[in-house]
This record gives sequence, structure tokens and C-alpha cells, in this order.
Amino acid sequence: MEGLKGLKEFVQFQYDLYRDCPHAVPFLFSDEMNTLRSDKNAAFDFCEAEYFMAYRDGQAVGRVAAIINRRANERWDKKQVRFGWFDFVDDVEVSKKLLETVEQWGLERGMTEIAGPLGFTDMDREGLLIEGYDCDTTMYVNYNYPYYVTHIETLGFEKDNDYVECRVKVPERVPDKFHKIAAMIGKRYNLQVKKFTRKELLSGGKGREVFDIINATYKDLYGYSQLSDRQINQLVNQYIKIADLNLVTAVEDWNTPEHKMVGFGITFPSFTSALRKTRDGRLLPFGWWHLLRTLKWHKTDVVDLLLIGVLPEYRAKGANSIIFDDLIQWFQRYNFEWAETGPQMESNEGVLSQWQYLDAHINRKHRCYRKAL
Repeated sequence: MEGLKGLKEFVQFQYDLYRDCPHAVPFLFSDEMNTLRSDKNAAFDFCEAEYFMAYRDGQAVGRVAAIINRRANERWDKKQVRFGWFDFVDDVEVSKKLLETVEQWGLERGMTEIAGPLGFTDMDREGLLIEGYDCDTTMYVNYNYPYYVTHIETLGFEKDNDYVECRVKVPERVPDKFHKIAAMIGKRYNLQVKKFTRKELLSGGKGREVFDIINATYKDLYGYSQLSDRQINQLVNQYIKIADLNLVTAVEDWNTPEHKMVGFGITFPSFTSALRKTRDGRLLPFGWWHLLRTLKWHKTDVVDLLLIGVLPEYRAKGANSIIFDDLIQWFQRYNFEWAETGPQMESNEGVLSQWQYLDAHINRKHRCYRKAL
């Protein structure tokens, strides 16, 4: 596909395909465009991509992105082409042709395997929904019809990695055991909650520290590639500029002279309901108002746990509990009833165990597939 007109058609296809689906949510059109444009997305410093669409009788019936992340391939010693933004009508001829096109594109560039759905980096949505079709999705994870799984497994792809997402009931009060553990850990290791100002996060360097922690925390996770300085700058601008800072909690180590940040949690009111009121994820003419009501006045009963990271040596000390002890109190003040987690690797028992003191259950599962070329 070439040009902005073609890219807009590529993005629009997902809205048209899921227009009548009660559990899907239209992603922000501008975010999709900026992610896919090489002149907008800093990931293109180390990625290359091509976008393909399938047509029948002049009608769009499918789309797919082919991506090579050179940095991830070097880190994991692979020659892997990724497929993402993978959507299609229920016709195996269409899905087969789309994936074969990605495979050929990858082979021409020396790749030896194909995997996905994956984005450019871990900051993009990844995985095929394999459980939880009756649950409302969020703007941070993929939704797809059940037939996608049948298609991709019929075409010879096998499981590579699974993620789970949890729905957590916000308690009326912080559980005593949870609160006591947080207080004990804070006192034992001299760890303290810190609420930063927007100036500290944007121009004081603390926003960059957040994503430095992401790089340190996520470095050994499936398919992860280190965020570059340009990516970090983009992410700080994308999230920190608009965040409600009461819903952003950091933990500092006061044993260090500089009060080093050792962990953080970034949460946002859920935009699911607001996005459904937009015109295909567009902010104009009135979409901006629905998102503003959610962001500023919390017109939702759900909060999304967007990004949480704790340096490994402090995760072992239980610093996560300090973050959640603070955030839960803010969730209560804002009258949130539920919290939705982001994708967590099913094998990451340490992360999943942090919900043991709360009323939580797995409500969605996503899977990444692979196949040798």
C-alpha cells in the first residue's frame, strides 16, 4: 500500500469489520495512523514494515502488516518477520493469502520464521484473542472474532506465547493484609510513595526514568526490544502529558542519596465506553468530548492498569504492594468499581500472584503464534 489514502483505508478496515460487534472497541484513528507512519513512529529507526490488503470484487476483505524488528531479532538471535494488524472476513482463502504474502516478504529479506500477531514493539497491541470473546475489550489490547483462531491454526501456526488479562474488583477498603504488607515493606527498606508533578515528569527527567525502568524490567520478556531515546520521548509525551497524576504512582528508595525511583504504576480511566461514542475512533466532531469526560471527570467505573514496572531487585522485596496500596485508595476516591490489567505472561507467576489478596479473575487470554518458513 502506498500513500496516506491507502493507509487510511488500511486503518478503516478494522472499524468496518467490527462495527456491529458488541465487545470490540474502536481504537483512536489518529493513534493508529501515527503508529503505522514511518515519519511519525520512532520504532522505524530499527524496524521496517509493509502493509497489505486483500480485495474481492473491489471490496476490501482483509489486511495485514509485515514487520521486521531488527533490534528484537538481534536480542533474541532470530530472523523473524512479524505479522500484525491482522483482520479478515471469515474466508480461509483470504487469511491464507494475507499470511502467505507476509511470509514471502519475510523470505525475500532473509527471515526464517514468522510470528504474531505482534506490533513494532511491546508498546503495541499483540496476541490473538483466544478466550474472553464475551468480555468488553480495552483500547490497549486486540479483539478478534473466534474464527481467527480456527484460520491460523488450520494454516499450520503453533502457540509461541500466551498472555492473560485479569479483571480485578476494587475493594471498598484496602485489605488489611495487603495494607500491612505494604507498610512493613516500606518501613523495612525505606521505600516511599512519590507523586510527581507534570513538570518533573516532562522536563525534569522523571518521565524518562519511568521508561528506563520499563527497559530494565521487561528486558527478558517475550520478544522485547529495548526502547530507544526517541521512543521514550514519544511515550512520555503520549502518556504523561494527559495522565491524571493522582493515578500515577512511583516508589523511591530513600536509602539512596538521589531518592532513586525503583518502580511505578501508570493507570488511566477506561476509554472503552467513550470510544464507542466516537465516529470510528475519530476525535471530531464530538469524540474529543467523550474522551475528555472520561479523562478529567472519570465518567466510567473501570480503570485500566496500563503500565507497571518495578526493578527486579525491588520486586523481590515486594515494592509492587506499595504501588497498589496507594493506587487502590485513589481508585476508591474516584469510585472505580473494576480494574483491568494489561497482558501478563501466563508463565509469570510472580506478577500473577500479586492479585492473590484481591477479588480477581482471568477474563481474557491472548496468544502469539509462530511458524518456520
